[in-house]
Amino acid sequence: MSKKKNNIEKTLVEKILERNNISYRPAKFATHEDSGGVAQMDTSILNENEHLVYKTLVCSGNKTGPLVGVIPVTEHLSMKKLAKNSGNKKCELLPLKDLVKTTGYVHGANTPIGIHFNHHFPIFLDSSMEKETEIAVSSGKIGRSVFLNPNDLQKITAGTFCDILE
Repeated sequence: MSKKKNNIEKTLVEKILERNNISYRPAKFATHEDSGGVAQMDTSILNENEHLVYKTLVCSGNKTGPLVGVIPVTEHLSMKKLAKNSGNKKCELLPLKDLVKTTGYVHGANTPIGIHFNHHFPIFLDSSMEKETEIAVSSGKIGRSVFLNPNDLQKITAGTFCDILE
């Protein structure tokens, strides 16, 4: 008797979480292209839970080089707060053209878990997630996310909880 194969292959992030015995829930989201042809997650399906989805923003600090801020998709990153929390005088978003060669991920698929696993860049998690029992971050592929406990995200990324919102 043959088992029916699951058509969805696990992402590196899902494999990392499983290897570390971290509970997660995989999720798929519809995506659309923005005016620049970049895939964007369609968060309209989340309605009142949109604040539980966190985006991964790759930045560069004048002292540390690449670093990552993880904030709700509904919010804006404060470069001043990120700089202060990371020991930099100045931070800026990494130019889009440098994203893949720096992280290995395309815009819309950057994940704090995969970036930490592959590059060990400093990860800064907005403290707003600490009050939640479950949040979502990208699992490294466009339209794919994982829901997990914020404390587990902090542990697996060696992240720092801090206020980094505008």
